[in-house]
Amino acid sequence: MEFPLMNLTDIMKTANTSPYPIELPRYNRENTQIGIVHIGPGAFHRAHQAVYTENLMNQFGGNWAICGVSLRSATAQDILSKQDNLYTVSILDKDIRYQIVGAIKEILIASEQRDLVLQRMSAETTKLITLTITEKGYCLAADGSLDFNHDDIKHDIANASSPVSAIGFIVESLKIRKQDNIPAFNVLSCDNVSGNGDKLRRAVLDYAGKLDPQLQLWIEKHVAFPNSMVDSITPKTEAYTVESVSKAIGCQDNWPIQREAFTQWVISNDWQGERPEWEKVGVIFTQDVEGFEKAKLKLLNCLHSTLAYLGSLAGYETVFDVTSDVNFKQFITKLAQQEIIGSFTPPTELNIEKYSNDIIQRFLNPAIRHLLAQIACDGSQKIQIRLLPIIRDNLEQGRSTKMLCFALACWFEFICKTVKNKEELSDPMASTFYQTTGLLSEDIATVVKSFLSIDAINAHDLLLNSQISEQIEASLTLIRQTPSTQLGAVIAKL
Repeated sequence: MEFPLMNLTDIMKTANTSPYPIELPRYNRENTQIGIVHIGPGAFHRAHQAVYTENLMNQFGGNWAICGVSLRSATAQDILSKQDNLYTVSILDKDIRYQIVGAIKEILIASEQRDLVLQRMSAETTKLITLTITEKGYCLAADGSLDFNHDDIKHDIANASSPVSAIGFIVESLKIRKQDNIPAFNVLSCDNVSGNGDKLRRAVLDYAGKLDPQLQLWIEKHVAFPNSMVDSITPKTEAYTVESVSKAIGCQDNWPIQREAFTQWVISNDWQGERPEWEKVGVIFTQDVEGFEKAKLKLLNCLHSTLAYLGSLAGYETVFDVTSDVNFKQFITKLAQQEIIGSFTPPTELNIEKYSNDIIQRFLNPAIRHLLAQIACDGSQKIQIRLLPIIRDNLEQGRSTKMLCFALACWFEFICKTVKNKEELSDPMASTFYQTTGLLSEDIATVVKSFLSIDAINAHDLLLNSQISEQIEASLTLIRQTPSTQLGAVIAKL
């Protein structure tokens, strides 16, 4: 069935006859000025920050429309410009609902429209620059400073008025504003990176200092770089997404976005000048972004990794599948309540019990197909930040570590089985694991010692702790003695 290409006039007609709830823009798009330039208008931005901005303008108005800037790719502009920069967010829950988002008014391609991008960023009406460019887009060296050997940075230093990097565009537009006596904008990183604002600030100041120390001082004084934390599962848009969404809304949307119902955005109170009042639509402004990051890491991420290895050993495929088994749900609930919550101090704004329960309900969303194999990738890196620090915290506080050690043993066994079966292992330490002969041992103590002795895992302190070694050995023994189909019954007794 063919549908007219998405436009606001047709959408307003078809929304009234659709069997699904469809939310439309309720503000005047034509008269709403652009107040935000966002660099990197990919799926997550369109499903997350743009929706918060849409909700704010729907309820309270304001000139906070968005100009999306793609540094190189023309995809967003090619697709969205043909449908008036409108797109649909399909919010996946037990009941699916749809929202037509109009907050993005234009898309520019920096590599082809450099002057227009700089004009938009330096315009007095632009109050905020936001970014989702992943950590590599910050062009940082290993010590956190700007990498002046990065090809894009070398280009921009030599051609400051014709930048190619996000850092170059930010500094050049701030230079123009300073010259024209226009107040500075704020810069907000929305990347899933700890301390993202601090890292971006370092990169911008390092770059500006190389060009003009006076500009660096001006930016340091007038520009805020708040830290932020973002969270919402956003599955990839597939062909079936385009087909099902277009059918639901009665118009052809060639780039809809899927997202779970849960969404979280936490931003530090480090601001200067005007900003959107996102707190009116659910954004949390706090002095403790790090506390929220820690809660996410210790609860969401730790439970995710636990399910990935435990569920894989039990033969499950997705987070929904394994959490739907009452024994596995009971295990992660007890793990959260008895060994994770209480191991750290949550932010005052966060109800930690509700947050923990909400996470497990997110795992039970039947519309989100989150593969355990995907979460299980890169375990040697994830375990070091998601699991080992909680074990150490609990040891220091005299708290239980039994279930945490069982979760760690599940990762050990996941690696051992992969190595023994000579299967492909998606992990940066794959070659190390294949070369560590102790992992092939039938002696449990040897296996545990071999893992904890690997320098890159950074667990020598746990190797020297007899309580932890004994708990991991007991857990690994139990796992190997239990048929995969009986693992649920075993963990129910832990």
